[in-house]
Amino acid sequence: MRHRSNMELNPEDLATITDFTLSDYNEHAEDFWEGTRDHNVNQNITALLQSIEGEPPHTILDFGCGPGRDLKVFAELGHIAIGLDGAPHFAVMARAHSGCEVWQQNFLKLDLPDRHFDGVFANAALFHVPRQELPRVLLELYAALKPGWCPVQLKSARPRRGRLEWWALRRVS
Repeated sequence: MRHRSNMELNPEDLATITDFTLSDYNEHAEDFWEGTRDHNVNQNITALLQSIEGEPPHTILDFGCGPGRDLKVFAELGHIAIGLDGAPHFAVMARAHSGCEVWQQNFLKLDLPDRHFDGVFANAALFHVPRQELPRVLLELYAALKPGWCPVQLKSARPRRGRLEWWALRRVS
């Protein structure tokens, strides 16, 4: 794969990047779980849930759910939580850990139902989406949200200018 300054990656390059990332996560899934299982992101979960209008339970997509730590929290709070991860080993782990439905999908080839979710939780997951593909993926997540106020919680795992960034999307009917 050649470095391309200011050029879009071709489909083969995107596939190579995705395959490498998923292979690495599959190979190190247990180590990843041990290193992150005790991370507390309750403030992010609370921020998302407080932003959703209407009475719970809410239907939440945990985008990039990994082994299912946050997915389990949503379920324990009484919400309908569905996980999505590209790594097959993570999908298996998340199902076992959370007891929730988990979809194994490549982030660049999403197959999401239209207007299904009250919110999408994407904590430290979207940095795996190449920059050129991010607008398309965000539009697909947006299309999966129900009409009305529908937040998407996105936390960057890589600080910019010394802080974590938070973005939200909303659909207005």
